[in-house]
Amino acid sequence: MNRVHRTVPATALNSAILHRHALHEDVLAIFTGACLISLGVVIQAQAQLLSGGIAGLSMFVARLAPVGFWIAFFVFNLPFCALAWRRGAGFVVRTLLAVTLTAALTERTAVWTSFATINPIYAAVAGGALIGIGLIVLFRHGTSLGGLSILALYLQDRVGIRAGYVQMAFDAALLLIASSVLPAWNLVLSVLGMLTVNAVIAAHHRSDRYVGVTGRDRPRTGSAPARQALHGHGKDS
Repeated sequence: MNRVHRTVPATALNSAILHRHALHEDVLAIFTGACLISLGVVIQAQAQLLSGGIAGLSMFVARLAPVGFWIAFFVFNLPFCALAWRRGAGFVVRTLLAVTLTAALTERTAVWTSFATINPIYAAVAGGALIGIGLIVLFRHGTSLGGLSILALYLQDRVGIRAGYVQMAFDAALLLIASSVLPAWNLVLSVLGMLTVNAVIAAHHRSDRYVGVTGRDRPRTGSAPARQALHGHGKDS
C-alpha cells in the first residue's frame, strides 16, 4: 500500500471540531456499546472463558467469593472516579450510564439467552470482537466502561500510548493471577479472546485517525489529529 500525504485545510478541521455529537447520538452509542459488550461477555462466559478488563476481574472475583458481578464491578471502578473527573462532568455521567447499563444487560442477557452448544474457540474470537467494537463505540462518544478504560483513554490522550496496549498489559496481569484456577485450555482461549479485544481496539481506535467531540467536551489543539491535519501529515492506505 502506498502512503499518500496530503494537506488538510484548516477550515475543514474547524468544521469537524464544531460538529459535535448530538445528545440522541450519544444515547444511542452508549446503548449500542453496552449491548455489544454484554453479549460478548456472556458468550465468553458460556464457554467458561475469562473476559478482560475490570469486567473480567469482576467475573473472576464473583467466581471465588460470594459477591455478585454487579457489586464487584462497581467497587473496582471507584478508584478511577477521580481520574474520570479530569475529563469533565459529562464524561463521568456518560461513563456511569455505560457502566450501569452494561452491568444490568450482562446480568439479564445471561437469562435472556442460552446456548445448547458453543464452540469455545468461536466464543473467544466472536465474543472478543463484540467487546472490542462495543468499547470503540463508547470511546468515540467520549465515554468509557469505567475503571481501566478511563486510564487507557487518559494515557492515550496525554502520553500517546494506544488504549489497546494499556488494556493488554492489564489483561496479562489478570491472566497470570487466574492461571492458578483456570484449566489450561480455558486459559489459552481466554488469552485469545483478550487479544482479539485489544487487537480490535488498537487497530480501529487511534488518536491520529478519529476526532470525536461530545457534549461540552473540547478537543485539545495539541492532539494528534489536530497536529497532523494542520501540518499535512494525514494519510490514506
